[in-house]
Formats: sequence, structure tokens, C-alpha cells
Amino acid sequence: MENRSLILLGILMGQSQHGYQINEFIERNLSTVTDMKKPTAYATLDKLNQKGYIDIQLEQEGNRPTRKVYSINESGRDYFYQLLLKNLSSAESANYQGDIGLMFIDLLPMDKAIPALKERLEKSKKLIHLFSQTPAHGIRTGVNLAVKHKITMLEAEVSFLEKNIQHLLHLD
Repeated sequence: MENRSLILLGILMGQSQHGYQINEFIERNLSTVTDMKKPTAYATLDKLNQKGYIDIQLEQEGNRPTRKVYSINESGRDYFYQLLLKNLSSAESANYQGDIGLMFIDLLPMDKAIPALKERLEKSKKLIHLFSQTPAHGIRTGVNLAVKHKITMLEAEVSFLEKNIQHLLHLD
């Protein structure tokens, strides 16, 4: 929940927003760093409110249904900075789903395994190209850093695959 809280509080640091705006921002701008879905975002916002980190005001416009507007408060700012420092200073061991296949690659004939690895290599290269197209953010350099980190991790994946495909080809 801490990473989800960090994302939601970070969004609210900019301005108060209603749930639809928050979820739209996540889908449009943060899909490279989170797969948080709307129900999870709303549940996390409710928990943050229950813990006293955000305030909720009801807003009524014309004939529209009443909607909740979420705002970060002083306790929420303190909690946000605490989470942010913890996140920035943490080292993590990433769990790559593709490593599961690597563990069992010996159970496949190499004439099947190598084409699968080549396909993975091409998909990784396409992802690098896709992330490289992300426009730079002039105001907030953090977004640029997150995109660069993704690209760097994918470049490491490409290098790993290229070296090991060659290694496996020479074993045949």
C-alpha cells in the first residue's frame, strides 16, 4: 500500500482533485510505473482519509451527481515526504517474470528456446523505442528520471539477451 499511497499523495501535492481526475492522470501519465486500477485507487484514497492524511469534500455541480474532491492535508504532506524518502533510498531486487522461463529453459529443445528468446529481445527493443518517444517534461525532472530508468533497465535486458542467445547458439 505504501507505493500506492505515495503515488496518490504525490498527485494530490499538486492540487485537490476528484477521483476521476486522479484515475485519468494515472492511466495517462503513470502507466509505466504502476498498474493501479480504479477500485484500488479509490480504496487507497479512502484508507488515506481514514488515517487522516487526506480530506474529502463533496462537490455538487448542476444536475451532476455529487462527487468527492480529495485534498492532501498537513499530516498527508508529512507522510508523503516520509514515503518519498523511503522509496528513493531503497534498493530493490526486481522480480522479472521472464526469469521463471530462464530457470526452466533447459527443459526445452534449444531450437524452440532460442526463437522465444529472440522474440523477447525484439519486444524489449520495441519497448525501448516506445519509451524513447516519451516527451521530456520540462518542469518536473522526476518523470524524465523514471523514463530513463525504464529505458536503462530495458537496455540491460537487451544486452543480456543478445549475449546469452549467442552463448546458447554456440552450445548447440
